[in-house]
Amino acid sequence: MMAVTTEGECPMIDTPTRRVVLGAGVFAAGSLLMADGSLAQAPLALTPECHDGDAATVPQTEGPFFKPSSPERTELFEEGMAGQPIELVGFVLSRACKPLAGALLDFWQADDKGRYDNSGFRLRGHQFSDAEGRYRLRSIVPGIYVGRTRHIHVKVQPRGGRVLTTQLYFPGEAQNRSDGLFRKDLQIRTAKNAGWLAGRFDFVLG
Repeated sequence: MMAVTTEGECPMIDTPTRRVVLGAGVFAAGSLLMADGSLAQAPLALTPECHDGDAATVPQTEGPFFKPSSPERTELFEEGMAGQPIELVGFVLSRACKPLAGALLDFWQADDKGRYDNSGFRLRGHQFSDAEGRYRLRSIVPGIYVGRTRHIHVKVQPRGGRVLTTQLYFPGEAQNRSDGLFRKDLQIRTAKNAGWLAGRFDFVLG
């Protein structure tokens, strides 16, 4: 199992802006959900909509709840877990619009009540982008807590490269206006289907 290096060990490039890179829609080929409500493995479009020289994804603070050595898994959602289920998909890309295979993505988040598991690894896990630079995460929509809107933390590290630490946000949340860390260019693109929320976000690494 590979652990994410910390920002102190591998400093990030500070980029002030980012244009969110999205495909033609949240999903590329049909619904993520089957007729019986189970998730289908609908593939992402092989060519994301991006351009050479796109601004890199904006870094944000790690916050106080990161834990190294999370388990390798794409499924943070557990049977019976409270909260709105979400499947988040996307690409890890270079600024030249090249998909980055084998990039490490380490996700952590609060539960639906806004609580982090600091003793174990519930709602924590890392994975690697596939040969086309794609990732897929199944989890729940995190709850809010004092001072913060809904958000998912993530560290993204290409092979041999620097770590990007950032946070992803949800559109339409009332708390977005009062959260000083919220950024529109870090919003997930979402759509709802049969009770599941489908999300899309592409990471562009400098």
